Amino acid sequence: MERTVVRCADGHVFSTASFPMQQAERLGPGRLMRCPRCARLRSVVPVALEKQG
Repeated sequence: MERTVVRCADGHVFSTASFPMQQAERLGPGRLMRCPRCARLRSVVPVALEKQG
């Protein structure tokens, strides 16, 4: 199962197994999910991981 690393509106970074992608372009990349750090529904966006080389 692929996991997605996301950041909530408060800046907490965590990974999730389910990151629902929607077809509506007007919504942008953000989704509402429950953050495990602040235990509230927050807008989350995927984190672009940088590869060190």
